[in-house]
Amino acid sequence: MLQKSLNLALGSSLATIGLTIPAVAVTNVVLDKQLEVGLSSRDALLLALTLFLSVLTFASGRTNILAGLIHLLVFATFLFLVFIP
Repeated sequence: MLQKSLNLALGSSLATIGLTIPAVAVTNVVLDKQLEVGLSSRDALLLALTLFLSVLTFASGRTNILAGLIHLLVFATFLFLVFIP
């Protein structure tokens, strides 16, 4: 039962994110507007690092505790920089 609930929640959020961002991007192209994400260079670097780590983690199909610790370290760095810029 818990697994079904988590799958439903994650599936819904993934569908929302996966459809909203492309819809906004297409709308900006059609209206000939510039899309401004609003990320500082530090936040963009953390986002790129997170995406790169996610690709490395999920591409192999297997993971270990080291990959999880690296993800937690990146998240801790993000939280630190949110409260202490």
